[in-house]
Amino acid sequence: MSNDTNAPPRIFSVDPATKAAIERITRRDHCACLAGRTRKGTPLVPNMHVEAQDQSVAGWEQAVNLIDRLAQTNASIFEPSAQILWEDWMRVITLPRELASLTQVTEVRLYGSHLRRLPPEIGRMSSLRELDVYTSYSLHWLPYEVMRCANLSANRMSTRALYGNRNTRLPFPRLSRTIDVLLPATCSVCDQPFDERNPQPFWTTQRVGTDYVPLLIHSCSKACIDLVPSAPPGFFERPHRGGGGVGMPTA
Repeated sequence: MSNDTNAPPRIFSVDPATKAAIERITRRDHCACLAGRTRKGTPLVPNMHVEAQDQSVAGWEQAVNLIDRLAQTNASIFEPSAQILWEDWMRVITLPRELASLTQVTEVRLYGSHLRRLPPEIGRMSSLRELDVYTSYSLHWLPYEVMRCANLSANRMSTRALYGNRNTRLPFPRLSRTIDVLLPATCSVCDQPFDERNPQPFWTTQRVGTDYVPLLIHSCSKACIDLVPSAPPGFFERPHRGGGGVGMPTA
């Protein structure tokens, strides 16, 4: 932030899509992970959101049908809250794996969602350029597979809700074993089937679009973990198992 007191004030504008989303959303029923955050003392290590998606809710079926329609029409924008009644959409805590079929979509608009996680299949969205999950306060990380989206250059996230944020002091959850609802079909790094190999989960922080984001890796081998780029200065340099702390001190 500039210290120039004579500088003109910044003017913030809201684009039409965001304005429309703001009119639809409700702030209730987000998770409580940030409720106990503090700048002092030792922060509690949170548990990950591993709730199973209730596929009997109306919003889930509508999300599956919406993805199917968009895939058939080669649509460029995926914005579920504009197509699904909000009371139904807010009960969707992840996205269907059919997301992989949206290879023509360039924009994903999930402003204000109640999502707890995004599926690894987001990495199959080869045309994705913009990812907006701003004010999705229950979303604390992204799958490492998002790094496969080579065209992704712009994103909006509520960084204060992310694991490893120094300001909110929200630590990384401890990764002691694989969790079925989070497990991808292939290795997050080499994209090969695990076969008889035991997937190993790790955290890393990488630049995604315009933000530094905690990413969950499922690796098939040490060789694949060695291929993961080092994190930017100020974060845990190499992939880690979490369990406390929000980052390494800067030099």
